[in-house]
Amino acid sequence: MSPLYLGVLYVFVSAAGFGVMSIFAVYAYGAGVSVSTLLFLRFLFASALFFGWLALRKESLRLHRKQALSLFCLGGVLYTLQSLSFFSSVQYIPTSMAALLLYTFPVFVAILSYFVDKEKLRKKTVIAMLISLVGLGMVLGLSFGGIRPLGVVLALAAALFYSVYIITGNRVVKGLSPFVTSAYISLFASLSTFLVAQKDGGIDLSFGVQGWWALGGIVVFSTVLAISTFFRGLQLIGSTKASVLSTLEPVVTFAFSALLLGESFQWLQLLGGAAVLGGAVLIVSGREEGPGQASSASKSAS
Repeated sequence: MSPLYLGVLYVFVSAAGFGVMSIFAVYAYGAGVSVSTLLFLRFLFASALFFGWLALRKESLRLHRKQALSLFCLGGVLYTLQSLSFFSSVQYIPTSMAALLLYTFPVFVAILSYFVDKEKLRKKTVIAMLISLVGLGMVLGLSFGGIRPLGVVLALAAALFYSVYIITGNRVVKGLSPFVTSAYISLFASLSTFLVAQKDGGIDLSFGVQGWWALGGIVVFSTVLAISTFFRGLQLIGSTKASVLSTLEPVVTFAFSALLLGESFQWLQLLGGAAVLGGAVLIVSGREEGPGQASSASKSAS
């Protein structure tokens, strides 16, 4: 399989993993798990699994000072800020609008990649971003009532933080394996979310068995699998394509919501989902690569 299609496959697997996270979260919250406890345990257990896997593979955990600082920024700062900004935004604007504003991040990624990584902004990529954004608007079903500017700013800040996270991650993964990258990001994120949990009253483990099962799903599918496959895909196809393909995440969320939670689709949402898929197909059809991009990515993962 070509590096392009392999990278697309990895990003699709990642999108599916991230897409089901909110489904698991519904069950976790129903069992009495608090948001801060869920975030801390998610990253704590994920980092344990990542480092355990690296120990079995006997893979080196050594980092250069610059790599360690970059990974701290990724997990301990950017990932935390992105989560806090997004979950704060829904207090001021409708959730559907907050989600759509968050998924404007491919636009920020493309612009940042153009200026920071000198990645050419191709016409197909721009068209794919526009198609995906229109499709997301149809899927999420925007409600414009009760908009407060602070909520819009917070949601866009979340998109910007996530964009910087992807750009920084694209640079870091070139010198590290996806598992080493994911392990340290999870570790640093667990430290940050622990501090957030202390501010919210501490870690509360007094929740039911269903909460532990839901937490397990989030750790295995929506963290370990999702993060590691995303960084592998990032190595193979670059930050702009990976970010646009990641807009499939809310489509996956809606599909599983219908299957597991009994939520119904409207025709507009189905058309929106098709538009998002169309944007993804357009990205995949853009085969242009920089000289040696695929080969260098393959070498860095070996």
